[in-house]
Amino acid sequence: MTIGTMTPNEAGEPATGEALHFIHPGAIDAPTGGSLYDKRVIDELRRIGWRVDLHELPGRFPEADAVARDAAAAVLAGLPDSARVIVDGLALPAFEDALPDHAVRLRPMALVHHPVSDETGLPPETQRVLRAVECGLFEHLCRIVVPSPAMGRRVADFGVPADRVAVVEPGTDPAPRAQGSAGPTVQLLCVASLTPRKGHVGLFAALADCADLDWRLTCAGPTDHDPETTAAVRRMLYETGLAARVTLAGEMRGDALEAQYAAADLFVLASFYEGYGMASAEALARGLPVIASGGGAVADTVPNTAGMIVPAGDVSALTGALRALIADPGLRRVKAAGAYQAGQALPDWPTTAARFAAAVSDS
Repeated sequence: MTIGTMTPNEAGEPATGEALHFIHPGAIDAPTGGSLYDKRVIDELRRIGWRVDLHELPGRFPEADAVARDAAAAVLAGLPDSARVIVDGLALPAFEDALPDHAVRLRPMALVHHPVSDETGLPPETQRVLRAVECGLFEHLCRIVVPSPAMGRRVADFGVPADRVAVVEPGTDPAPRAQGSAGPTVQLLCVASLTPRKGHVGLFAALADCADLDWRLTCAGPTDHDPETTAAVRRMLYETGLAARVTLAGEMRGDALEAQYAAADLFVLASFYEGYGMASAEALARGLPVIASGGGAVADTVPNTAGMIVPAGDVSALTGALRALIADPGLRRVKAAGAYQAGQALPDWPTTAARFAAAVSDS
């Protein structure tokens, strides 16, 4: 378990005197949207003068093992009375035993990107157990921060009163407008880990039905999070004959990922469920039209003017959207204009941090 203490106020602004203990499952530089949200908020809070102590818990999540549970208990036991503490929702089940013992003397909160019991592919019994754990823990929290109105509504399904929920959407950095491929082949981009929830199998099935069109797809995202899914995806690409047209590029960051956004003509994501959809927001910021499935918060993030939203898991509807936008450059231009307009209205990270600070201060 590591703890990162306050950094100097890089902006030279007066310190606020506010303090926060932020508990994250494992290393905060993990290549996930949730970890990126956590890290950027922490960085921005520190910049404006907050003291943020970062606790990176060891162990397994969300089905917490003994290592995770022991680390969770140790962190809470070491905090002073009235300490403001926020737990990333993925780590929350590790606090099943410890949180009730400390809830009264602390100010416990959670950042729930989406309930862990909603994760795609969980066995029914695991889902039932995790939901019961989350329901029990939510009762002890004085504030739950969620990244979208959809997740606010979802948390309410767990019996959480509306006055204990705060919606704080992720920030999006300013970005240059995508120039596209400028060629006859339509370049598609998907940014997502290879896990069941991200829906790559459905996406590839839909693309197989568009094999008569001229397109290529680059999938940027870790391939080691779920070996079974990765193996199934590779097998499907071989069996459908798409292997020559789909590149599994692995994890990409920084300039390498920026180059992919810049060269793309269309962003695609077939997730069954999203707490917000940060990759889609990044596409909007660059003026890329988006085809996405409407599970979770996607419809909150991507307006109809910016792309086409289809029901989660509906391969036929996804095929229709892909065919429409791949085959019609005029429609892509219209949706690209809508995407860029929507992208310019997204909050930046300083705005997100200010809203986050207000949410956790008012608890």
